[in-house]
Amino acid sequence: MTAPEVAFGFGTHPGIDDAEELLRMARLADRAELDHFSLSDHPYIGGRLDAYATIGFILGRTQHISGFANVTNLPTRPAPMLARTVASLSALSGGRVVLGMGAGGLWDRISDMGVPRLSPGDAVDAFEEAIVLVKMLSGGGPPVTYQGRHHQVNEIEPSPVAAPPVWTGSVGRKSLAATGRVADGWIPGHAADWLSERYRASRPVIDEAAAAVGRDPREIRTIFNFPGRVTDRPLPATRDRDGRWVGGSVGQWTEELTGAVLEHGASGFTLFSASGGTPDLVSLGRWADEIVPAVREAIAKEERG
Repeated sequence: MTAPEVAFGFGTHPGIDDAEELLRMARLADRAELDHFSLSDHPYIGGRLDAYATIGFILGRTQHISGFANVTNLPTRPAPMLARTVASLSALSGGRVVLGMGAGGLWDRISDMGVPRLSPGDAVDAFEEAIVLVKMLSGGGPPVTYQGRHHQVNEIEPSPVAAPPVWTGSVGRKSLAATGRVADGWIPGHAADWLSERYRASRPVIDEAAAAVGRDPREIRTIFNFPGRVTDRPLPATRDRDGRWVGGSVGQWTEELTGAVLEHGASGFTLFSASGGTPDLVSLGRWADEIVPAVREAIAKEERG
């Protein structure tokens, strides 16, 4: 089996007081040639940095790494304006942007922002329309008129910049199918990995929906949010009683991730701390300088062999 291109990055939930540390982490990851950093998008939390303002700032202080919101709180960010935001970030950074998209959770908090509450079904419909509209408003071409149930634009000039890859945080069956029809990547919810029942039940929904509209399901990447700790010595068990990854030594991480790519088709990993938060600087350094190069070499060796 030919391994897909694999993306490695780290995730963070930065507060206002974390700005300096976040910049250090992003620069470390940039020097180590990691592929992406991600930030959560919860604009109703006053102590958090705004995801898109922060992404723009970090991209301006780095050279290679891409940034994305994991995932964009779409109900609070109108799709036409989101299209303009990501197009501008892409133009300013040389294409170093991914568009993470979600239908919206925590609706009690979202509605506190003055956003009309949507039913789960309507939220997914709006989510799919938004992805379509962002792509329509990218890459040049004639003015766009789009009349959906939730999004409408009239004679809007597209940006000349190509649309960024769209990775979704889909969980329910309807949103998974939308991912198959219109998205470029999928981030399994609840940090589910390739051995989980959630993944085994969800990925076929994406693949079937993609095939139904004439897409090759293999074009839709799976990028895993992957929490765990990096230990100096091998652990007796790298997974808990429920089968969830807890971490291990550099060698154990390398073996696990290489197998995920070669045997299960994983195409990306975003490191989080064992608790699902921002990794500490030491762990990020070991991820960037030891684990990721070892996995990349193991995959390359397999391809050569």
